[in-house]
Amino acid sequence: MKYGTPDDEEENLGPSKSALKREMTALQKLGVALVALSRDQLKKIDMPERLRDAIHDAQRFTRHEAHRRQLQYIGKVMRDIDSAPLQAALDEINGVSAVAALRLQQLERLRTQLMEDESVCSNIARDYPETDIQHLRQLRRNAIKEAQQSKPPRAYRELFRVLRDLDKTGAGETYGADTDEAATD
Repeated sequence: MKYGTPDDEEENLGPSKSALKREMTALQKLGVALVALSRDQLKKIDMPERLRDAIHDAQRFTRHEAHRRQLQYIGKVMRDIDSAPLQAALDEINGVSAVAALRLQQLERLRTQLMEDESVCSNIARDYPETDIQHLRQLRRNAIKEAQQSKPPRAYRELFRVLRDLDKTGAGETYGADTDEAATD
């Protein structure tokens, strides 16, 4: 007769106590972030009513111990729901969405292309008619000059800000999208 080894018994127990504790701590941190949001921001997030009420209660509580217990309760409520959509919504509110990060990377590539080739200025002017092309070219020249003289990249940063503002006001223009499509073909 064979008896089960201790290793076999441990495999059937599920996640370790430490792993569960890490998960609960992560849920509580997510709860703290949700409590920090305004009521208008919370309305935009789809969540169970029980969790929404618990968050509103935590926002009302001013005493330290009551607030701490309420945060623990929020963590407990969140154990029963999928926290991934809540985290995604929170990231979107905080501007950490993957789409926003990708767009910033595209703008950085555009800035690099602009630094390497002045003809990119005319492409930007074509795609964004409201562009002050003279200012853009001046920023490009200043950024190149700063790089050559090993000065702080003030104009380089300003160039990025101008491109980002153009992208925001571009109303749907997606400069550089055609280069991404060519890379995927």
